[in-house]
Amino acid sequence: MRFTSERRLEDGVLEREFTLGEIPGILWTPSFISAAASASEPARLILLSPPPLGLRKAYPRLAARARHSAADGFATAAIELPGSGDRPRSPAAEQALADMRRALEAGEPVGGEIIDALILPLVDQAVPEWQAALDALLALPGIGGPVGYSGGVISIGVRLAVVEPRVSAAVLFAGSFIPRAIVEEARRVTIPLHVLLQWDDEGNDRQAALDLFDAFGSEEKTLHANMGGHTGVPQHAGDAAARFFARHLR
Repeated sequence: MRFTSERRLEDGVLEREFTLGEIPGILWTPSFISAAASASEPARLILLSPPPLGLRKAYPRLAARARHSAADGFATAAIELPGSGDRPRSPAAEQALADMRRALEAGEPVGGEIIDALILPLVDQAVPEWQAALDALLALPGIGGPVGYSGGVISIGVRLAVVEPRVSAAVLFAGSFIPRAIVEEARRVTIPLHVLLQWDDEGNDRQAALDLFDAFGSEEKTLHANMGGHTGVPQHAGDAAARFFARHLR
């Protein structure tokens, strides 16, 4: 991991951009954490997985969540998803995306083959990258586990919850197209989950989100559903997610 810039935000949160190999990312740490912070009292870490818009476009939303988390004493980090931002595009993923858009524009259902081609390669690449980032982040002074995961493409969160034992709680944003294989993996998820669902999300299949929630094997799982479209998540829903992490990461 190589830090490329840093700045103090007005509330004292330290924001540092970094690269991990060719992957860009951002780390936010609370004002009480410094490079010389004692490892005996580390800030717990929350991984903020962005939507596939690119870190630059998603930055205002990510930074707001990071600053909210910092006020609760948590460090947060985000990395660019494969094929997002300035990262190379996959021709196969671009073709699947075009096929999906054609189906939606024609008012046709998006078939399982298209969903698999669009989502599964992304999950296969993104999850090991998140694990590598986790290795680097937890090696920094003043940052430690247990670790939370929040947001992003829900299929990435499902896979990470299954294969990464350092992630002990997750806030998942229901909505992205979900391969059948990911629904089956969800049965192996056992960590506490807090799932946010926008009931009237115009771009996502509500029933698929409910089916995925039903499949999760976690003994503690909460579905927090609110009326409204994709970008209409109310503030109180974010506050509830923050309380969820406070319970499970401290």
